[in-house]
Amino acid sequence: MGTAERHGTAVDGGTAPTRRAPQAPDRAISAAGGGQEAHGPPVVADGPAEHPVYKPLWVEEPARRRRMPDPVREAAVRAVLVVAVTLIQAVVAFLCTMAESWLAFPMVLSSVASTVVATWAALDVWVTRQVWNQRNGVVSMPSSTARALRRERRRARREERAAERARTRIRRRGGAGRLSHP
Repeated sequence: MGTAERHGTAVDGGTAPTRRAPQAPDRAISAAGGGQEAHGPPVVADGPAEHPVYKPLWVEEPARRRRMPDPVREAAVRAVLVVAVTLIQAVVAFLCTMAESWLAFPMVLSSVASTVVATWAALDVWVTRQVWNQRNGVVSMPSSTARALRRERRRARREERAAERARTRIRRRGGAGRLSHP
């Protein structure tokens, strides 16, 4: 299949648009068709029939948002699983109550406990996200404010350590700040 067929233009360079006959999609294999679909041939105005135009199954689009950090994603997955189990327990408790089963009371108790755990899991996602943002800074631009602050703090610590080393070196030599010995 050439480029012309893919873009729906006529192969012979003409401007005849391709059209399909309006039919309901019937996927049955006809006996006379020899294993072809029973759609009917494509209809072309003023020209020979072309090959059908195939479209890709999906089109890749760039992500709208950045990927969540690993610890936050793990907490979110945990929370989704816990909430799913809680919902299942609540439905089972409700059905057991409607059926007047002996299992209704234990299921209601476990559903209450599960609700507490699900609330904790949802809060865990929020807390993990806040902690990650605080430790790593919210990077909104390549020159993030958080990065610049960390850089300044590191430089100040480095200078302080170098000054302390110089002071201890002078004290070790026994020259309490004097440049020469008498």
